[in-house]
Amino acid sequence: MEQLTHDLAHSTLKRSKAGIRHPLQHEGIRDLAAEPRLLTIAQETLGDGAIPFRATLFDKSPQGNWLVVWHQDTALPIRERQEALGWGPWSVKDGVTYAHAPASALRQVLALRVHLDGSNVDNGPLKVLPGTHVKGVLTDDEIEGLARHIQPTDCLIQQGGVLAMRPLVVHASSKSQSPVPRRVVHIEYAACRSLAAGLELAITLIPPGFNERYGDISVGSHYVVQLPCLRVDYWERDKCSCGGVSS
Repeated sequence: MEQLTHDLAHSTLKRSKAGIRHPLQHEGIRDLAAEPRLLTIAQETLGDGAIPFRATLFDKSPQGNWLVVWHQDTALPIRERQEALGWGPWSVKDGVTYAHAPASALRQVLALRVHLDGSNVDNGPLKVLPGTHVKGVLTDDEIEGLARHIQPTDCLIQQGGVLAMRPLVVHASSKSQSPVPRRVVHIEYAACRSLAAGLELAITLIPPGFNERYGDISVGSHYVVQLPCLRVDYWERDKCSCGGVSS
């Protein structure tokens, strides 16, 4: 984990104030996305064909401090724009085409957040509104209403821990009040590449070993990634545990 954190800090990949938008271009992140324990969580939730299609490095520190208001993650990268019912509006960022997706597609996505640093109450942890992942795609007014009536949960995860979340869960994070950094690799998996007729996900880079069916996994040997805690999100499953996965 330390080697990956060091290499990302010295990477030449394009950065923003919040981190790196497309770190799947980095060998260590590709290896991490194909890590067998992460794939097991994704496949148990999405099916055996689950594939990683996008990653983001969120880097929050005194030098790059930021907040995110309550929202859902509804935009997906699409290989080629084609008008389809329920998809849109469309946009292009850094040469990648995005569309806001319907709930039927977003239910086929799971994000696994690997914590390069521990996440505590002071360094701007992820906050969620439990149970909101089942409410579909919400309007801004609906999200504001839920935020007023549902007690938020802070997702406090130790260094090396993994948190699973659905894109439809309403979530936010505050600015850090600590000199301790909060770096998280947010890796998104989909049940399959095609989420709707004529629409395919755009994948920055497919991890080594995925064949044409995206079923074979081969993890590179350069990075040894230690993941001591596999924690399943409690707003989707009834139980969670550290050191393993419970359902």
